Amino acid sequence: MPTYIALTHTRDVDWTQPEYAQEMKEYAEFGEAAAAVIRGGHALYPTATATTVRVSGGKGGDVIISDGPYAETKEALTGFYLLECADLDEAVALAAKIPAAWDGAVEVRPVIQF
Repeated sequence: MPTYIALTHTRDVDWTQPEYAQEMKEYAEFGEAAAAVIRGGHALYPTATATTVRVSGGKGGDVIISDGPYAETKEALTGFYLLECADLDEAVALAAKIPAAWDGAVEVRPVIQF
């Protein structure tokens, strides 16, 4: 069966904080309900914890590191699920049940298996 990644785009917050416990409960409920097709996934810390790596001039060039977010946005990439589904229709139906879809967005993409 094909694998899809469901990228969650939500408010850029620290989901480990107690004030988000109710929302995290909803994610846990989704995880339990979709356990048969979930092959992995995690929440991400806020974009302020990100490190961006670029190489100038291509392979072998200088490594350039940037800390934190580099764009102001209402929503940020905050997590992902790997879903093994029969087809895109099934993956989209599951993505609609991820709490991020209710007040943010879930991007679904097929994964290339190498």
